[in-house]
Amino acid sequence: MAILNDNNKKDKINVGFFIDSFFPMIDGVINVVDNLAKLLVDKCNVTVFTIKANKGKIDPLPHPYKVIKTSSIPIFFLDYNLPLPVIDFKFKKQLKNSNLDIVYFHSPMTIAKLAIKYAKKNNIPILCHLHSQYKQDFYRATKSKFLIKKLMSYIMKKYNQSDLAIAVNEFTKELFINDYGLNSPVKVVYNATDMKPLENKNEINKLINEKYNLKADEYVFCYVGRINKLKNIDLILNSLVLLKEKDFFNFKLLIVGNGNDLEYFKTQVKNLNLKENVVFTDSISDRNLLSAIYSRSNLLLFPSTYDTDGIVKFEAASQSTPCVCVENTGVASSITHLENGYISKNNAEDFANTIIKAMTNKEQYEKVCKNCFRDLYRTWQNSADEIYNIMLDLINQRRKNNEKNRI
Repeated sequence: MAILNDNNKKDKINVGFFIDSFFPMIDGVINVVDNLAKLLVDKCNVTVFTIKANKGKIDPLPHPYKVIKTSSIPIFFLDYNLPLPVIDFKFKKQLKNSNLDIVYFHSPMTIAKLAIKYAKKNNIPILCHLHSQYKQDFYRATKSKFLIKKLMSYIMKKYNQSDLAIAVNEFTKELFINDYGLNSPVKVVYNATDMKPLENKNEINKLINEKYNLKADEYVFCYVGRINKLKNIDLILNSLVLLKEKDFFNFKLLIVGNGNDLEYFKTQVKNLNLKENVVFTDSISDRNLLSAIYSRSNLLLFPSTYDTDGIVKFEAASQSTPCVCVENTGVASSITHLENGYISKNNAEDFANTIIKAMTNKEQYEKVCKNCFRDLYRTWQNSADEIYNIMLDLINQRRKNNEKNRI
């Protein structure tokens, strides 16, 4: 265990991140864990406890932090696997010998249960991160009020054992307290991005145009994320149909990502006569390429009512590309309409009109582009520094309490 002295100077603390999904899958939670872990390794000994990739799939990235993986089984109606740490004796032994100073869980299922048990046994603090709207997940999976109630009770029992919860914004904080029943203390630490503003944008735009067969004068929109119905992608496609009906033809949409509903949306694109307007790129792990796509795009279209925040809006903002989102959502919580982004009602007609107004009011659009960079662009280093200080405070407080109890 790291030793903290009275001047708050220390050896590296041992931090365990616990997450039920990991690369080669790409989603917002994995993105958060990876970026925070990478930036904390200079100050902490970081170990990520997570799951093995599906058979035949390989984690493509080298990591500067330690990764310990447990076996899992597929959940056929979801994009994710179910970790099985309880029966993975090698995994449990590695956790037992990890000598952690704090456990930090990012998903509240089976791996978190083991993390909490370890923390209680070793009398160390528990930190958790609030990422997802679980009621929506459980409803989509079960359609059963009884099961939703049971599952919410199961996960909230874990969250309420934490010494502190980190929320990605005020929307998420209020959701967990008022709707989910969180009673642990909560602190807001905003999401961020590892992307940096690109230079030589004209050259980059030409490269993207060639790669995806785009015309130089075309408006380009992008959606980035899991290809899943819960992300409200149908709204995007239906709004594109209306764009064409309103004589707004000169556009392409790049759909970046993968997921269980990919084939469904490819069929929808065909049925809606949008094949000339939509390009599916598959998942992109190359951050330079993804940055270039944001740079070439005029707008990020992200109407998700599911996401608590949406890291993609911060990624797009790094290239001064504003987001179009839906009102009264977590994604909209940091966006001011016509100031640093665009907020639409949750219907295709208004979403289409919002896109048209954004593209036809050039002066306002340029202001929004400038302000989205000013207001939303934030690096993961900012968040990592905040979280490091939070962890240090929790460890110090636990040490002081332990010393008092020994007296």
